Amino acid sequence: MRQLVATPFGEHRLLLRRGSPKAVQLPHSKFEELRTLITVPGSVPGWLVDAVAAQWQMDVSGQALDEVLLLREAGPYEFSRATWEINLGCDYDCEMCYLGEKRFEGLDMQGKRTLLTVMRDAGVLWLQITGGEPLIDPDFLKSYRLANELGMQLEVLSNGSQLRRDRVLDVLRTYPPTKLTLSLYGATADTYDAVTRRRGGFDRFREGVHKALEAGLRIDLSLIIVRTNAHEVDAMRAWATELGVPFREYANISPTIHGTTETLPSQSPEYLTDRKPFTGCPAGVTFFHADPFGRASICKVGREPSIDLTAEGVPGLARLGRIAESLMLRTGGCSGCKLSATCRVCRPMARVFQEAKAPLRNYCQHGERSS
Repeated sequence: MRQLVATPFGEHRLLLRRGSPKAVQLPHSKFEELRTLITVPGSVPGWLVDAVAAQWQMDVSGQALDEVLLLREAGPYEFSRATWEINLGCDYDCEMCYLGEKRFEGLDMQGKRTLLTVMRDAGVLWLQITGGEPLIDPDFLKSYRLANELGMQLEVLSNGSQLRRDRVLDVLRTYPPTKLTLSLYGATADTYDAVTRRRGGFDRFREGVHKALEAGLRIDLSLIIVRTNAHEVDAMRAWATELGVPFREYANISPTIHGTTETLPSQSPEYLTDRKPFTGCPAGVTFFHADPFGRASICKVGREPSIDLTAEGVPGLARLGRIAESLMLRTGGCSGCKLSATCRVCRPMARVFQEAKAPLRNYCQHGERSS
C-alpha cells in the first residue's frame, strides 16, 4: 500500500501521508521531479526520505518510489473537499435526526466506484464519509478502501455502533482515517438508549470506542445535546476528557431533509449555541456534497438543485458555482430584515426552517426583533 500522496492543491504542491492530518509543502520543482522519477524504476530520492522522516518519523529509504508514492493530478476546478452520504439508513432511531424517514437506498457498488472516481478526477483530496450510518452500508468497506487507493484523505462520521466488529476495525486499522468522528448521545445506558431508541446501544458504543482507541485510531467526539440527555452534559464532557479525545457540542436541531419539524421539540433551549455572523462559505466553490444516489449539491442543507455525477461526470460540477450563488441570495421569509448584516444563519438553512414553517425562535438568533 502506498503510504504517501503527492498532489497539487491550488497554487501549492503537497505531500500527504494516508491517515495523517499533517502535510509537507513541496516546491514546484520537487513535485515535477517526482512526476519524472515515478515513471521509471528507482528508489525514493534522498530529499524525500529526509522530508518524510522529519514530518512523520517514517523511514522510506531504499524503497521503490512507485511502491511508496501515489502522484495525483489537479482537477479542472477548485474542489478539494467533499462529503458523501453513502446511505441514509441507520441502526438508530434518534428523535432529533435530520434525516427523518431513513431509507436504505442508493447506488450499487459499481455506481459507488464511478462516483468515487469522478470525485478523484474532480480534485477531491479530503473526503468525509457519512450517512445515515456509514458503517452499516454493505459496500462501506469496499468503498472506503477504494477511496483510500484513489489518494483521498478520509474522515468517517459514525455513531460507533459497529466499531466493535473486527472486520470493520481491521480495515480502519490498515487504512487509518485522518479522523473518526463519533456521536455521543448520553453518559449512561438509560439515557443513551432512550435518545437512540435502541436498547444496548450504549454498551456497544463504549466497546467500540475502546477498541478503536486501542487500535490507534484518531477519534473526535460530537456531543449531541437534546432535552433527553441535557442533564448528563457534564458527565458526557467528563467522559470525553477521561478518554483523552477532542470533543465538540451540538445542540442546534434542524428540520428534516423532507421539510418536516418533528425533530424540533427535542431541542434543549438552554444549550443552544450562538453562531458567528454568516459571511459566506465555500459550499459549491471548493466543497460539495454527494447524496447516496451520486447527486452533487453545494452542501447537505442546500440539496437542490443537484447534479447527477454518475451521469454527467466531472464537467457537471462546473454548474455548482452558479447554484451556490442562487442559494445564497436572501430568502423570502427574511425580506426586509434590518439586521441581515449580523445574521447568524446561512441562507439555505434559513430556507429549510422557513419552508418547514418552523417557529422563528428555532433559527433566528435575532428573535422577534428580526421581523
